[in-house]
Amino acid sequence: MIRIIYIIILSYFLLGGVGFYFINRNRPSEIARKSYTKFFTYFVIINVLFFSIVINPVIFQYLSVLIIGVGFFELFQLFRISGFKNKGFYILSVIVYVILSAGFYFFSGLKNELILFSFLILSIFDSFSQISGQIWGHTKILPNISPGKTLGGLIGGTIIAISSSFLLHSLYSESFLKVSIIAVGVLFFAFAGDIAASFYKRKYRVKDYSNLIPGHGGFLDRFDSLIAGGTWVFFCVMVLNY
Repeated sequence: MIRIIYIIILSYFLLGGVGFYFINRNRPSEIARKSYTKFFTYFVIINVLFFSIVINPVIFQYLSVLIIGVGFFELFQLFRISGFKNKGFYILSVIVYVILSAGFYFFSGLKNELILFSFLILSIFDSFSQISGQIWGHTKILPNISPGKTLGGLIGGTIIAISSSFLLHSLYSESFLKVSIIAVGVLFFAFAGDIAASFYKRKYRVKDYSNLIPGHGGFLDRFDSLIAGGTWVFFCVMVLNY
């Protein structure tokens, strides 16, 4: 089963790679190079997380601690570089981040199948939001907070992710209603987490949290949606008894 799922994921990435090729073929070489760097770096990250979940979930828990720790460091770095401005906003942001981080950490200790299902849905949403956004993204959603977020990207990523949730239903063998609530909630929280992380950067007038990951704007830029989406799944399990 895992082998079949991995083949499906590779097929998605192959399709995504073809999409990136057509998107970048007429772009200036420097812009195309950055786009390809981001794509392949993301491919490596997805594989590392996928196999950490499949082979030994404890590894994924260790990675979740790493993600949380580096993310907190990036939040503090922007606060420090700003000269410790907006203290009230920083404290509120840290409180929210601590709550989400706790949810994400406990999510990393849930059943292996549920973690994998949620992670794959979220990854598919992230990937195809970028691809469909670059192809059909003409209407920006929040241009002053996250200029790259478009209505076309959101709709395209959502449609493909929700469709994939039924294709991957065997991983999380619950009712149609529960699968739908988990999947839709993951996408909503993933998007909201991404917007919140972008808002924090705009508040401190920077483009990136750091250059720790090639092609990405830092750990939080890459993992904000995973942290928020994981928190939703943990909430469903612990509060809604899903």
